[in-house]
Amino acid sequence: MAATHSEYRGYLRNTVDMEGGQHRFQPVQSSEPTHRPLLFGTLAVMGLLQVASSVAIFLHLTGYLQEVDLSRAPHRPIEEVQTEPVLNALRDTRKNRRCKTPKESLPSAHLPIKVHQEYSKKGDAKAITIDWEEMHGYRHRMGYQKGKLLVMESGFYYVYAKTCFRYYKFEPEDRSQVPPVDVSNTQLIQYVYHESIKQNSKAVVLMKSGSTMRWNNTTYNMYCAQQGRGVRLDEGDALFVNVSNAWMLDPEGEGTYFGAIKLGN
Repeated sequence: MAATHSEYRGYLRNTVDMEGGQHRFQPVQSSEPTHRPLLFGTLAVMGLLQVASSVAIFLHLTGYLQEVDLSRAPHRPIEEVQTEPVLNALRDTRKNRRCKTPKESLPSAHLPIKVHQEYSKKGDAKAITIDWEEMHGYRHRMGYQKGKLLVMESGFYYVYAKTCFRYYKFEPEDRSQVPPVDVSNTQLIQYVYHESIKQNSKAVVLMKSGSTMRWNNTTYNMYCAQQGRGVRLDEGDALFVNVSNAWMLDPEGEGTYFGAIKLGN
């Protein structure tokens, strides 16, 4: 009843048949080359999205990007919706960069020479205080009295003055009534004085300029002295200008003037 040796051999394979049977199955192709490009592409997209989100957050925090409500503008072109936040941000930036002007301007004054002033024509070098024209000048939070500019607010000021002298020979109808004036050696000096209230209104020379001119009686002559400087002034101080040979002063306001402006505290 037991199976014979030949019957068992019919059911079993030898090693040669087993090795030959392996070639019947096709080798399975590896899927690694197919998935590798897809993996790299996914990582690249994720990196770009990360960079874009970081830039958007930075722009939003710095104020260059504003939120846009698309539900309120369904019919507006997409270009207008995208550019409007940037334009608004630029407008806001320009507004913030505008300089804020103070509500009230600083104290200042500019006064031209007063015309029709009578000065002696003796030709001496005695200094005389110039009187200035208020009607054609400008004063703001500064006073004026008898040629003196009055300080109403303490601070650091820039003070300036300019005086022009001119002379030309005038032939009178009756030469015997008007003696000739010698201008061959004329001193034309300009002084700017500071009268301090803390020193009992003692006047000290703040600036000085001028020259000794050797003019000709037969031609037109002109000379101008101009100077300016900063100085600390207190409330109640005064400023004024003295000149020698004041009778030679140019009566035009463009050539002879006096002023001050506050620069700060």
